[in-house]
Parts: sequence; C-alpha cells; structure tokens
Amino acid sequence: MAAYFRNFQTRADLDKAYDVERSVPNFMIYADQWVNNSAQARRHLHCKLGLRFGPTLEEYCDVFPAARRGAPIFIFIHGGYWRILSAREFSFVALGLVAAGITTVIANYALCPHVPIGEIVRQMRALVAWTYRHIVEHNGDPENIHVGGHSAGGHLAAMMALTDWRVAYGLSPNVVKTIFPVSGLFDLEPLRHSFLQPDLRLDDREIETHSPQRHVRRVHPPMLLSYGSEESAEFSRQSDDFLAAWKRAGNRATFLPQIGRNHFTAIADFAAKDSLFCRELFQLMGHHPSPQSAFADRPTASVTLPSSGFGLSSR
Repeated sequence: MAAYFRNFQTRADLDKAYDVERSVPNFMIYADQWVNNSAQARRHLHCKLGLRFGPTLEEYCDVFPAARRGAPIFIFIHGGYWRILSAREFSFVALGLVAAGITTVIANYALCPHVPIGEIVRQMRALVAWTYRHIVEHNGDPENIHVGGHSAGGHLAAMMALTDWRVAYGLSPNVVKTIFPVSGLFDLEPLRHSFLQPDLRLDDREIETHSPQRHVRRVHPPMLLSYGSEESAEFSRQSDDFLAAWKRAGNRATFLPQIGRNHFTAIADFAAKDSLFCRELFQLMGHHPSPQSAFADRPTASVTLPSSGFGLSSR
C-alpha cells in the first residue's frame, strides 16, 4: 500500500499527527487557563490595549510597558494554526516578562481563511517595523527587539528572523536581535494534505515562499528553540529539522527541552519570571533583571501553572 504522504499511510494518520487539540484529554482546561491568567495580567499590569499598527481591524497589538525607560522588548506571536485565537488569550505571557523589566508586545493578526498565511507574515513584519518606530512611547528600546511565538506563532517568529528588513522597511538588517519559537511549524507542506487545508488554502507558491525551513541562511539573530516532550512526533520533527538547518547555516542556536510538557503547557512558564524557561530566554536576550519585581508596588497576579520539567541542550 502506497503511503498517503511521506511516512503516513492514511490522511487520518496525518491529521492525528497535527491535531493538537485531540492530543490532550481536554483542550479546554488549557484554554480556560490562558483566558483566566490573561485576564489577571490585564488587571494587574499597566497595559495599552488595541494599539493599531496597520489599516485593518485585526492589525493591533496589546503592549505591557516595563516600569523603566529603555527596556528590552519582547514581541509574542500567538498560535492557533493561523485560523483561531487572538492577542487577548495571551496577555499572561507578559506576567513574567514585565516583572523582569521587559516591555511586552502581544501581537494580533487577521486569520485564515479570510487572509492567506502570506498576508499574516506581512502583518507581523509591519508590527516589527511599528514597534521599532513607536516603542519608545512604551518604555522600550527600539534597538533591543526580540521576537518569539508559539505553534503557528513560532513559524511567524522564524519568518521575522529571515526577513530582509533593509529592503522591505528601510530598517537595520539586525532589527530583530533574537528569536524564540516554541512548538513551532517550519515546513507548511504537510498541512496542505491535512484537515487544515480548507482554512489554510495552501498552494505551491505559498508553501515555498513562507516555509522557514526552505529559506534558512546565515542571519544575525541567535535562536532559543523549545517544545514539550509530550508533543506529537511530527511537531518534534518540525522543530528538530529546523534547529539542524539553522545550525548548519552557521547560526547560533540552543534547544530547551521541556520534559512532561505538552503542546499547550509548553508556554505556561512565560508567566513565571524565575522559571528556567524565562531565565534561558533572558540569557538569550542578554538581559539581567533585578531581583525585585518591576511592579513590586502592584498586587501580584495569581496564575495557575503546571509543574515544570526542563533540561537545556546545545544540540
């Protein structure tokens, strides 16, 4: 019997490998944690919501400024297979980062099938350019921008590292200082053959143009890459292949495995500034937060976090 795609015998096998919601007993447990922890973040942190960086309604970001001027900036891009979710479900990412003195920008973007993935890539590039030009208004240092994302957001973070910023936006080629993709997707080809295709509507050109795996070259930003040990073999393969290609091109990279974490808990420790997850991110950024919280005079947000399991590898 011929394989359906690569080593997958049937469409059902491929769908299972990429169906992250069905990879856990109850996806809504994690969705509820994201929503509740994000509401806590917006209540307890100073924030500027719905700042527009482009002409369409979906092109906005939520900014959580650090307490002091000249702070490093972390842009977080959410996942959801480019077709669901919004910035508001991910405000919790700012909890650990702002406490460590980092101005945090949570990206929103238009969703498939209303726009193609290529348009989402363009919107995220526009956000980086907007951040460079406006972040001083939110205590950020435009010369210290870092980009990360989860799942589809990991794909978009990788695309930011591979952008020619001088040609497209008149910015320094090194405007993005580091990238941190978590549980990312770097080759779009398998998704065309899966249950996602009716929404993503991928064709040869879209796959070739917007698959980071196919465009890895020598670039400035070092990368910290991470995913949970309980993710599917396909998600692990996507990250492993991208990490290997990144290093073959002569780029700096570190792998942060998360033992016992699944696709959804892999980003939980953004909310905890003292977690190994955040400490490794800060090291990548060259940031050394003070022992005191940047918001020591504010009430502390109460968030629900799963137990951690990490080990660092330079592979």
